[in-house]
Amino acid sequence: MAKSKDKDTTKGTGTIALNKRARFEYHIDQRYEAGIALQGWELKALRAGRINFGDGYAIVIKGEIFLVGASIPPLISASTHVIAEDRRTRKLLLHRKEIDQLIGAVERKGYTLVPTAMYWKNGKVKVEVGLARGKQEHDKRDTEKQRDWQIEKQRTMRSHNRAS
Repeated sequence: MAKSKDKDTTKGTGTIALNKRARFEYHIDQRYEAGIALQGWELKALRAGRINFGDGYAIVIKGEIFLVGASIPPLISASTHVIAEDRRTRKLLLHRKEIDQLIGAVERKGYTLVPTAMYWKNGKVKVEVGLARGKQEHDKRDTEKQRDWQIEKQRTMRSHNRAS
């Protein structure tokens, strides 16, 4: 009998976290996949699903890109010899060409770098960083209207299909 490959979140596949607030607050023009430099206790916490990067953003420091404001609370069983800092600045790992493009967009065009998702890929943690422009208040209202309309449309379609 052949063994089946089941997807299991404990082995490191799939989505860790999504930043839904970023999609509401910003127009995301372009997305980049970046690696992230983590410590061992942070990986264990991520496997347990402990992350909050709703307030996180990426900044450029000396030609490198760092994730700031993302919180990875340590597990209770974390090592006693490691001082766990949950809101530390973490380095994002990108190719030099991508870093140069992002720096140009941030410094010249006034874009913001926002983390939109964190996920496992081939046993490594990846962060999706969006090159974003802030939305005005009326844009946010339009987004809410569109979302409400999509929900209402789905309800109507479901009720119409049941009646048939």
